[in-house]
Amino acid sequence: MSLALHTLRARWTAFAGGFTALALGVALLTVMGLALASSQEAPTRRPERFAAAPVVVKGADTLRVPTPNGDRTEELAHPRPVPAATVAKLRRLGTVVEDRSYPVRAEGGPGDLTGHPWSTAAFAPYEIETGRAPRTDDEVVVSGDWARPGARVRTEHGAVRVVGTVADRGFEHAVFHTDARAAALSPAVVQLVVDADPAAVRETVREAAGVRVLTGDDRRYADADPGRDSETLTAMNALFGTAGGVSAFVSVFVVASTFAFTVDRRRREFGLLRSAGATPGRLRRTVLCEALLVGALASAAGCALGGCAAPALAAWVVDVELAPGWFAIGDARWPYHLAFWTGLLVALSGAVAASWRAGRTSPVQALREASADGGGMTRGRWLCGTALLLTAGATLAVALLDDPGDLLHRKTYVSRPMLLITAAALLAPAVTRPLTRLLARLPARLPGAVGMLVRENTAAGARRTAAVAAPVLVMVALAGSLLGATATLERAGAAETRERTTAAFVVTAAGDGAFDARTLDRLRAVPGARVSASAPSAVYVLEEGTALIRSEARAVDPGALAATARLPLTAGKVTGLDDGSVVVNEEWERHTVGQRVRVWLGDGTERTLRIAAVMATGTGDNGVYVTPANAPGARVDRVDVALADGADARAVAAGLERAVRPAGGRVRTGDRWAAAPDPGSEGATRHGLLLVLGIALLYTGVSLADTMAMAVSDRVREFAVLRLAGATRWQVLRMVAAESLTVVAAGAVLGLAVAALNLAGMGGALALLSAPAAIALPWPALAAVTAACAVLATASAVVPTALALRRPALESAAVRE
Repeated sequence: MSLALHTLRARWTAFAGGFTALALGVALLTVMGLALASSQEAPTRRPERFAAAPVVVKGADTLRVPTPNGDRTEELAHPRPVPAATVAKLRRLGTVVEDRSYPVRAEGGPGDLTGHPWSTAAFAPYEIETGRAPRTDDEVVVSGDWARPGARVRTEHGAVRVVGTVADRGFEHAVFHTDARAAALSPAVVQLVVDADPAAVRETVREAAGVRVLTGDDRRYADADPGRDSETLTAMNALFGTAGGVSAFVSVFVVASTFAFTVDRRRREFGLLRSAGATPGRLRRTVLCEALLVGALASAAGCALGGCAAPALAAWVVDVELAPGWFAIGDARWPYHLAFWTGLLVALSGAVAASWRAGRTSPVQALREASADGGGMTRGRWLCGTALLLTAGATLAVALLDDPGDLLHRKTYVSRPMLLITAAALLAPAVTRPLTRLLARLPARLPGAVGMLVRENTAAGARRTAAVAAPVLVMVALAGSLLGATATLERAGAAETRERTTAAFVVTAAGDGAFDARTLDRLRAVPGARVSASAPSAVYVLEEGTALIRSEARAVDPGALAATARLPLTAGKVTGLDDGSVVVNEEWERHTVGQRVRVWLGDGTERTLRIAAVMATGTGDNGVYVTPANAPGARVDRVDVALADGADARAVAAGLERAVRPAGGRVRTGDRWAAAPDPGSEGATRHGLLLVLGIALLYTGVSLADTMAMAVSDRVREFAVLRLAGATRWQVLRMVAAESLTVVAAGAVLGLAVAALNLAGMGGALALLSAPAAIALPWPALAAVTAACAVLATASAVVPTALALRRPALESAAVRE
């Protein structure tokens, strides 16, 4: 311990790189841990629309299926209305107010307007601020200040006049019609308010299956999307868990590599200690003491830095709407403990692995290795690297043979590259020498000695080259694997969608809305258009007797579908679909044409349907097709349009635009619709990947600069000898810059190879699933990452070299460790 303290005090610059890398790694782990701990539980949400309601009665919205292992539940795609007989009984208890909610599109209004009957406004409570309540069908009251009393507003339901306003309560943008007009716009009643004794209400609805009575805080379940907090928490947990996993991998990888390089630079010192009588055990204990001291200080500093940075991360995820407005960093303590002890363990592990070889060598061997760098590949490194490489290959083969669809899941394609990256980094010293010789072959043929020196220096310093190339490998491999995976899936999904439809145009409803009957009639009346309307629904099936599986479904007319779609069928025919059958995909437990399956429809109705056709699994978007009779409550949100024989495409497009304009829908060609990303997931996916990659790339960038600066500091005498041999300062600087670019190029090539291998596995999975397998490498992102690495490495090498060259050559040549 005494020797370790003296070494740290005398040679603190040698440990600065390891300290910085470890502190940043622990800070990353702390930030991710704090964010994950804060996203575990949401604050209890209070009732919003029904905060002042005495009792709310809600129709059945949950499917409950008994199994040998207990009841299995799923949320219904189409909640059932409260039975009319039950409503009649409730009216005998007290006043009953029927609630309705429906989307409204108004010129100049917010895009998420929701309509309600005026009689429900008092339950929020909403109170008139200006004007009065609506009295006729063409009068409305609006929330907020986007329209004032007296204004005429055009909606998809016709022109209305604003006669009053209420304060915006923050949870919705509301439009209130009269009760009669609201009933005409939305006939179904899925929930209602009863002014009666809760016990009496419960007794009245006891025999109505699935009907719930909500009082107190439970009234929040009657609000729109009551599960949005839990859904957001699930997404946040997945995001922070993924980011934390990537951060842990990168930090452990970089810290271990940096500590190993720091210890490897001290081979001469170790040789001198061995010559002075130090035993291998004492040498290892000294290095462990040094790592313990540096690790403890760096881990503590990292915890403090992470605690300061975590609120900034929380603010960012709220700003980009990845988290709800209430999200903030809590006061959890376990992330600090986890990060601190992980950092300390990594520091000790990195030091042990690097010092083991130094402790085993004799004094003469250590001194000889200090003047000539070996290959850098120890037996342990060969074994670990080869084992990880074989493991990556074996697990990929098993996944392709057993469940290729698993390779398309985000959790899988984010975590799987780590094995291959680690294997490539461990085996990097074995390939960097021939690779750098190949990359420097052309510069070596140029006039002058700089090119030759670049080739020989990068090839001779295999350990140094591998240590600098490792962060570049991580950056390029991560960027290529993660961005390439999402791009490959998007391209495959778009190609699959394009192959699945033969429609010339696709008309979609605005937002999450649906088309009304009048809009559909106008679309069907467009000359030259062959219309196929479809509505989203769901079908539930009990597989293996215990698992209740929900499959997204489309309700279609079989004859119209055959004219606008080309489903990837492996058996059966689309025209075989009728009210007693269903089209499924190969993921279903039963997927043989003619078999009968027990299913539950979107409203919970149990049916037994015959399988009319079977589709390939594909990327997972090949869901289920049923007829409208088996999708009660589903509303049309998409219309595929094929051209009749001899029809003019431009005239049909213009007619569709006119037909859909009052409802606010969108008309696109089939190609553009297929290529468009899912608007609900595009922003979340982009920002999520930005968070994961941004953290990893920032950290590895700092590590690259740190490692490069440490590598250059060991070459002061080498530069002095070159100057004494006649080299100018500019020649030395050009040589150092060229070496940096060569090493970065080597790391980029290795990272690109790793990314290509990862994406090849995904391509194989897509091919086995009968999906388009066009691998997409993100070349712009890879070029940007490589360029950033080149700038960082060059600057980190040239700047300390320039400072070192300011000293006289003779003085620098006499420097000893």
